[in-house]
Amino acid sequence: MLACLLRRPALFRAFGLACALLAAPLQAPLQAAEEEDEIRGFIVDNSISHIGHEFYRYFSERLRDTSRLDFNLVVRERPSARWGSLVWVEYEGRTLYRRFLAPNVSEVQPVAYEAADLIQEAVTRQKLESLLQDTYDLDKDEL
Repeated sequence: MLACLLRRPALFRAFGLACALLAAPLQAPLQAAEEEDEIRGFIVDNSISHIGHEFYRYFSERLRDTSRLDFNLVVRERPSARWGSLVWVEYEGRTLYRRFLAPNVSEVQPVAYEAADLIQEAVTRQKLESLLQDTYDLDKDEL
């Protein structure tokens, strides 16, 4: 088949054009799928204790009420019977907020609301920094 194509240049060009036309529709959906890969707006609850769940509930309530969630967060907790619970919030693998909640805390709502406001500011700051970052020579994941 290849020898036949090489002897007839017009047939060779037609074969190349046909291959290019067949491959073109496959490339466009792949590029669109790469751009739409990430789903945003999730706040994942990895808390364990009652106080951690309460913190998560108030925290997510405040964030959903005050901002448009175009980012993902993870709320994690490490409970301790003696010291209370260590609660932290991660954004893109980085810890943005960390605090101990005492076991006898009756009012978790103000603490969670304060954390939500701090997280909102920190995420906005990180987005601005990533936009202003000079990545001429290196890709963002190589820094």
